[in-house]
Amino acid sequence: MQRVISVPRLAAFGLWLAVLALPAVAQSVLRPLDRSPNGGLVVVELFTSQGCASCPPADAILRELTRIEGVLPLALHVDYWDYIGWQDTFGSPLFTARQQAYARAAGERMVYTPQMIIAGRERVLGNDPVAIMALIGAHAMRPAPVALEVQRAGDALHIAARSPLPFLRPVAVHLVQFVPEARVAIPLGENAGHVFDYVNVVTGWQTLGEWDGSAPLALDVNGTGDGPAAVILQEPGPGAILAAAELR
Repeated sequence: MQRVISVPRLAAFGLWLAVLALPAVAQSVLRPLDRSPNGGLVVVELFTSQGCASCPPADAILRELTRIEGVLPLALHVDYWDYIGWQDTFGSPLFTARQQAYARAAGERMVYTPQMIIAGRERVLGNDPVAIMALIGAHAMRPAPVALEVQRAGDALHIAARSPLPFLRPVAVHLVQFVPEARVAIPLGENAGHVFDYVNVVTGWQTLGEWDGSAPLALDVNGTGDGPAAVILQEPGPGAILAAAELR
């Protein structure tokens, strides 16, 4: 069983200065995005918790990332801090298990909050905007290895994808549903007395199946509703995210 740790708390003043500086950092790092027409969405997963005192700056960074074209930020609230006084209203053992799977794939024994996973590959402290933006910028410059298109008709989705070559191992086809914004007042725990505005809070994560890339993918999914959603194609492990598409 993996251990969980709390990231050592940096000076709050310094953290918030970093958050305030993020838009300028993002603009300089991601400027090449406009010159990368073959690039895909860069998926950023933030593992966070309402019961973690170190997480609000990372949540604020995620909010800034929603303003950057070509980035798909997602907040996955874990449940392993629920015992310290406040049960996260979005926390799920499913998201805890996903973070633990990332750790196992990397040969790590511990999970922590706040943590960001960039494109399924890079692991970084969620409170470090400079490192986060550098990693996003690097991935944004890479051409997408898979062409992915998602269309909505009512409460149904049609997913189509093409790969120039078959994969060594089949990739997972994930359907992610999320809430664009949510305001939560927290009366107990480490963040007691504060009200936070969260963004892109994941409320559902479903694996629809696998695709080996040997033939075009054509998949219809019914009953998805009309809320925001994303489709993610990811190598097993979980590993690298090959493509992502977002629907609002």
